[in-house]
Amino acid sequence: MVRYVLYYLLAVSVIGAVVCIYDKLAAPRGWKRVPERTLFFWALVGGGPGVYAAMLLIRHKTLHRSFMLGIPAIMAFQIVIIIAIYNILYSRGLL
Repeated sequence: MVRYVLYYLLAVSVIGAVVCIYDKLAAPRGWKRVPERTLFFWALVGGGPGVYAAMLLIRHKTLHRSFMLGIPAIMAFQIVIIIAIYNILYSRGLL
């Protein structure tokens, strides 16, 4: 079960990174841009590490305070949720 969750998180991180890279490439070329809410969506569904890593590596949206604070905040909140779920399951003997 844990393996599938890790596969999922890896997949959405890669997708989030690809979407971020596409948006960076689209900007100077006049291609259709990716809405900011789409990048936040991929972070919310678990792709925050990929989105954030891509942002830092390609220097995309790094001047936007909402991204530089929002994406790490989403990831921190998700970590808190994961720890809480783990503790609940562990305390009930389900892990």
